[in-house]
Formats: sequence, structure tokens, C-alpha cells
Amino acid sequence: MSAFSPPSSGFRIVLLAFVALTCVPDIATMAAAGELPAVASRQRSEKKSFTDGEIVEGFLKTAFGAEYHLAGRVDRIRKFDGPVRVFAESDRADRKTQLARVVADIGTRVQHLDIAMTTASEAANVRVKLVRDRDLYRTIASFYGAEKAREIRTSLDPQCLSGFRKNDNFEIEHSDVILTVDNGDFTFLDCAYEELLQSLGPINDTASVPWTMFNDNVSMGYFDVYDQYILNLLYDPRIKPGMTVEEVRAVLPDVLADVRAFVKRVNNLAE
Repeated sequence: MSAFSPPSSGFRIVLLAFVALTCVPDIATMAAAGELPAVASRQRSEKKSFTDGEIVEGFLKTAFGAEYHLAGRVDRIRKFDGPVRVFAESDRADRKTQLARVVADIGTRVQHLDIAMTTASEAANVRVKLVRDRDLYRTIASFYGAEKAREIRTSLDPQCLSGFRKNDNFEIEHSDVILTVDNGDFTFLDCAYEELLQSLGPINDTASVPWTMFNDNVSMGYFDVYDQYILNLLYDPRIKPGMTVEEVRAVLPDVLADVRAFVKRVNNLAE
């Protein structure tokens, strides 16, 4: 992860990176994550029952801080405070279809998040650039400049990347996501879920929580139950941009009770 302040603006950009470790053969017709054997096997063995303490630990570790930090405060909640519209820039119709399904899945599983695709780039506050792997660093440089691109490559060596711009109230105003299209379906979906979700606010990877995709040692390829808890906590209206850890802890018990009920219902979880 990295964060920096661009010289021409008072905004801070938080960069997120994910190195995908798993590749499977590319099957262009498999647009839904559940159709991939690599995803289906993970879903069959997925842990879906968590204590309050396990959920709260993961939320606080991912919603605050930053794995790789250059500038800007990271001790506050960062999130969108309004509708999120996603625009995909690509000539790969199959990948755009997969991305649209990812966005729709996120929208279904996060109760208070209004997120959808848009065909108008000017209407988007999340822009997803779909590129060939060989063009990844050239694209990063076009977004953030050659010097920052070199720092990102040296420090993170990412498979894909995302970043956001927030205002002084810690409201995310715009996110950029860069995904590679030619590293297989599992890698594409794994990156798409993690980078889109992290670009919504939970930017801090943590190796100490084994159930979250925001762990560099974990590859999912779908929106798992544990991370649904994290995103539903973050986008509950009682969790506001700019809140401190102490302020969040004060409201978490009530928020978590409601989030548990929603996640149980949307996933048909047992008691």
C-alpha cells in the first residue's frame, strides 16, 4: 500500500496494491465467479461463522491504517458518502461483463452501498482501466507519474492497483482501479473484488487476519462472508467518514447486530 499527496492538489491519494499468486487457464465464457473450479473449491471450504471479536478485529485492522504509507492521515474512517458509479475503460467485452457482475454482486451484498455500473465516464466516481499485463506500469505512470510508478514497482510489484482521492472530511471523491485482463479468469476476479472493495475504503492489508481477502496470503476470487461483514460495517450510516477508532468502537455493538442480521439473510446462513 502507499499514500501520497500530489503536488498540484490538497487531496491525498491512497494507493492500494494486490499481488495475485494464483493463475488458472483463461476461459472467456466463465463470467461469474461461481463457475470457476478454483472459486467453487474455496466456497466449499469457506469459514462462515465468526465471533463478534473476530469481525471487529478485522474491521478495525482494515478500515484504519495503510500497509504502505507515504503521506496523509490514516487514523480515520474513509468511505464514499453517496452513490458509487463505476465506469470500465476497455475493448474486452468479456472482462467488462465480468466486472459488471462483480459490481452487481457487491451491490447485492452491502446493504447501505449504492453501487452500479455506468456507461458515461463523466458520471463515474470509480474508473476501472482494463489493460494488458505488459501495459500495467505504463498505465500506472500515466496515472501517477513516472517517479511514483517506479516507487510502486519497487515497493509493491503489483498485479493490479487501485487508489482513491479523499477530501478533508475523509470522504472518498474518486477512485481509480487498474486491472490486467490477460492473466486468467481467477486472477482477474480475485483482483477485481479486492481492488474494487479496497477502493471503497478498507485499504489496510493485514497478515494477522486469515479470513479476509485484504491479506496478501489469501486469494478468493469472490466476495466472501467475512469481507461482507467488513464492508457492511463500513457502509452502515452510523459509521461516518472521519471517525476515529474510539468513535467507531462506541457505535459498533449496535451496528454489528444489524450487520449480522443482513449478512445472515443475504447468504442464507444457519444460526
